[in-house]
Order: sequence, then structure tokens, then C-alpha cells
Amino acid sequence: MSRHPIRTLLFDLDGTLLPMDQSRFMQAYLEAFAGKCIQLSLPVRLSLKALDTGFKAMLANDGSMTNEKRFWLEFSAVMGFPIDDRIADFISFYHEEFTRLRVIAQMNPISRQLVETVRANGYRIVLATSPVFPRQGTLERISWADLDPSWFEMITTYEDFSYAKPSLGYYNEILSKLELDPTQCLMVGNDVEEDLVARQLGMDVYLVTDWLINRTGADISDFKQGTLQEAFDYCSRLGVV
Repeated sequence: MSRHPIRTLLFDLDGTLLPMDQSRFMQAYLEAFAGKCIQLSLPVRLSLKALDTGFKAMLANDGSMTNEKRFWLEFSAVMGFPIDDRIADFISFYHEEFTRLRVIAQMNPISRQLVETVRANGYRIVLATSPVFPRQGTLERISWADLDPSWFEMITTYEDFSYAKPSLGYYNEILSKLELDPTQCLMVGNDVEEDLVARQLGMDVYLVTDWLINRTGADISDFKQGTLQEAFDYCSRLGVV
């Protein structure tokens, strides 16, 4: 049975449009965050535990509140005191210390060519990165990939979403907010668990293998896949909308 024509492309960021070693990035991220806590005179070990708890809470979020609210609720609970008056200090981290993590990423010019091409061909474009970062943190990473945020109809961040990958609720939120037909969507990502799950809603998926994450060693031989260059070639062949 033939698929419906693709009208919308959803792109993952980290490891897809923004090549990076996720383990190295997270290590550098935690070290930078710890440095921020020292600057704010907060206990480092407890703050890192609060950060981890907050991240896990967002991954398990159930749609009852935004990921932003869920994160700070859990963060405050672990810290043992209301954190509301310190949130601005933590957000400043993404304007300052976080920017230095750019050296971890590896900008690939194909990413810009890919997004520019499908945009010129009339496709709706979504930056479908798991919404566990503040908008500023996501915009910063977009700049590392040499992309323009205005090219995306939607950028998923923790302020606006109440689920995270690999929850189907995350993809349903995108579909609902943009009134998309899932059978006309192509998800392009590098994480087998987080991105391939979109197929359950009727989306097509293309796995980018340059920085492929396949935690369980699942057999992906039957699914569309290839390097970022091959993903560019595939999306280019989709033609003009």
C-alpha cells in the first residue's frame, strides 16, 4: 500500500542536524552546571541530584503540566526549598556557561543545505528535539548547527510541551498543535528508541546513522536509514510540495 505524500518534515537536533557525541556533551553539560551551582553557592551534589530528578520527571511527564513546571517542581522538592526566585539565575546559565559547550558539537554544512532545500520545496518544517531544555538552550544549540530558528514552524522546548521523547504523547502534541496528518509526516532522527516510535502514529521515519543511538541493538534493517548526506539526498527526491 502506498503512503500519502509527505507534507511535513520533523527533524531531531542533537546527533541529527547537530552532530555530537551525546555522552561527551552530557559530561561537559554536568560539569558546567556544577560550576554554575558553585557560583550560586548551592550544594553541588544535591543540585546535580535535583537536575537528574528533574530530567527524569520530564521524560515521564503525563501531560498534566508543562515540562518546565514539572522540572522545577521536582528540582525544588529535591533541593528542599522553593526555587522560584533562583530560576532566572539558572536560565542565565544557557546564555553564559552553556554557550561554551559549542566546542563539543561538530557543525555539518549538509544540515543547513538539507533544511534550506526542503524549506524551498514548500514543506512544513518542525524542529522535533525532545523538549527537556529551555528555549534559550535549544536556540543556542540550533546556532551551533548554523541554522536559523525562523526556518522552523515549531521548535519544541520545555516551556510549551508536557511530554518528552519517546512518549507518543510528545508526537501527538506536535500533531495536535499544528493540525498535522501523521501519514503526511516524515520524522528524521538518529535515535532508534526516541524517533522510530513515531511510526506507531502513522508517521514515516528516516534514521540518520552518523551518530546513531540504538540502546537495545534493535534490528533496524527494514527501516529507512542512511548518513546525513543520504538523508539529504532522500529528502531532496521528495520533490516540491
